[in-house]
Amino acid sequence: MELSLPVVLIIAAVIGVICFFVGGYYKQSSGEGKLRNAEQTANKMVEDALKEGERIKKEKLIEAKDEVFNLKSDFDKEARARREELQLVEKRVLQREEMADKRSEALDHKEEKLIKKSDELVKKEEKLEKTHQEQIKELEKISKLTFEEARQLLLADVEKQISRETALLIKNKELEAKEEADKKAMEIVSYAIQRCAADHVAETTVSVVNLPNDEMKGRIIGREGRNIRTIETLTGIDLIIDDTPEAVILSGFDPVRREIARISLERLIVDGRIHPARIEETIKKAEKEIDTKIREMGEQALFDTNVIKLHPDLTKLIGRLHYRTSYGQNVLKHSIEVANLAGIMADELGANAKLARRAGMLHDIGKAIDHEVEGSHVSIGVDMLKKYKENKEVIHAVEAHHGDVEPQTVEAVLVQAADAISAARPGARRETLQSYTKRLEKLEQIANSFEGVDKSFAIQAGREIRVMVKPEQVDDLQMVHVAKEIANMVENDLEYPGHIKVSMIRETRATEYAK
Repeated sequence: MELSLPVVLIIAAVIGVICFFVGGYYKQSSGEGKLRNAEQTANKMVEDALKEGERIKKEKLIEAKDEVFNLKSDFDKEARARREELQLVEKRVLQREEMADKRSEALDHKEEKLIKKSDELVKKEEKLEKTHQEQIKELEKISKLTFEEARQLLLADVEKQISRETALLIKNKELEAKEEADKKAMEIVSYAIQRCAADHVAETTVSVVNLPNDEMKGRIIGREGRNIRTIETLTGIDLIIDDTPEAVILSGFDPVRREIARISLERLIVDGRIHPARIEETIKKAEKEIDTKIREMGEQALFDTNVIKLHPDLTKLIGRLHYRTSYGQNVLKHSIEVANLAGIMADELGANAKLARRAGMLHDIGKAIDHEVEGSHVSIGVDMLKKYKENKEVIHAVEAHHGDVEPQTVEAVLVQAADAISAARPGARRETLQSYTKRLEKLEQIANSFEGVDKSFAIQAGREIRVMVKPEQVDDLQMVHVAKEIANMVENDLEYPGHIKVSMIRETRATEYAK
């Protein structure tokens, strides 16, 4: 019988201990008697160790048998559970197979029914088709039209009706969109005007300098007229000394030079020393003062409109607009108002407000030097902006603000609208209500004088004349000719600021009553 590993290890340990004690004892003893006693003791210990090993072996065998028995019991339980589960699954599978067989039989039965019904439907369709063809032939015989001809006739009628309904729908939608757009535009414009109501100063091409007495006129003229010649030569302004008591009139088309002459003359009168050398010195000081004032006014205008990074030369030109008027309207204030109006409307519409403000501020920049350079203020302004490398979109807006080119951006349209709003409303420019009303009446009279014109209306503060013609007398081609003739007569007979648009409307109406 083989000994297990634990028993062998125990026996080996016991033998080692015995040997250790025997060796020690052997070293300490010198007689044979002692050696025999040690051997007996060792043999006894070996026998005890063997007995202990057998006992441990038996215990381990019993434990192993118990463990095997327990494992076998667990395995048997698990096997029984698996067998029961498999039986249950097998039962379910059998049930499903039975249900599938029943469904298959039902589907086969339904398929047979469907095949029967399908055959019946095919027969009915054939019968209906035959009846349909007979009816078509009968209808063709009655109507004396073939099937294709009747089909084309019906399609044409339906197409015509749909086109009419579509046209009506489009017209209604256009009217709704136009009404909504007009309403929104009026809200935006009125909101912008309320926020930008600016004062307008009416100025003329002459300035009046009051004198303390009439004796001062002689001193201003000087000996043999040397003083007045010096002033006129250095300023380029004419001094009109007439019978007007205690006043001298300064006349000149250049408002900056006229302002320099006015300031210089007033200072000379206060100083009392009027001679050529003093006149030259005073005029030079006035020129420097005006130059500084022009630059400061330009900077202030840019600050008020939030326009930044503008070339210094352009800033000075903007300041010069303070001394420039258009039909009595101060051009600098007009430019500030246009910039603010354009910016506000751009904000409302979600466009580029900075670009609109910049273009509005610069739209009349050409008027600062239009008396020095040939060309319209629009072309002069465009050339100036190109020279100073201004934004292309700003240049386009300036070029398009009087309709010289077609506006291609929203900002250009807004600058055009803001310019019209600022300049066209009554009171913005130097024009009395009476003359303004007469001009509108004259516009309508000119339009109504043409043959074929039904009625006309002067709108947009006199900037547009809308003419309704009689459709039976004036056709589309004649309408263009009449518009041209009206425009020519307006140009010849009226004086007006800016442009007047002639809009011709020819409308044909058809009325029918459903009874």
